[in-house]
Amino acid sequence: MRTEWDASRYDAEHGYVTRYGESLIDVLAPQSGERILDLGCGTGHLTHQIAERGAAVVGIDISTAMIEQARAAYPDLEFHVANAASFSFAESFDAVFSNAALHWIPATAQDAVAASIARALRPGGRLVAELGVRGNIGRIRLALEDALRSVAPDVPVPNPWFFPSV
Repeated sequence: MRTEWDASRYDAEHGYVTRYGESLIDVLAPQSGERILDLGCGTGHLTHQIAERGAAVVGIDISTAMIEQARAAYPDLEFHVANAASFSFAESFDAVFSNAALHWIPATAQDAVAASIARALRPGGRLVAELGVRGNIGRIRLALEDALRSVAPDVPVPNPWFFPSV
């Protein structure tokens, strides 16, 4: 599982992730007074947009650098460094929101992530998430595997992604 990111570079070069995620906030439809968890919040831009709609939102990410940048950009919001597979909060949430984060968590940890989300949600709460699906970056993955095998044929090829099917 990737745990550290270059937060400034991420914002500079991957702003499209936030832009694409903005429409997911409409699916979430946050209501004033709701308590919402942004799982894998990165640098906090979507967390901020959720808060602008009146929800009490908490952002978590495993990357210290991402959380530090989120706290600097949005000091009035609550952010925590936390692992998606083992986080817990004393109070439950009306919704868990996750944009472009869950596919970075290995398949072996997905059951633990689901259990953490289930514990975090109040009864009747909702999960709104976007992540890559089976076949996503398939050609890139094959090219990477071929390149790695050409220089180190006996070294296992790592797979840092989880792209599920329905």
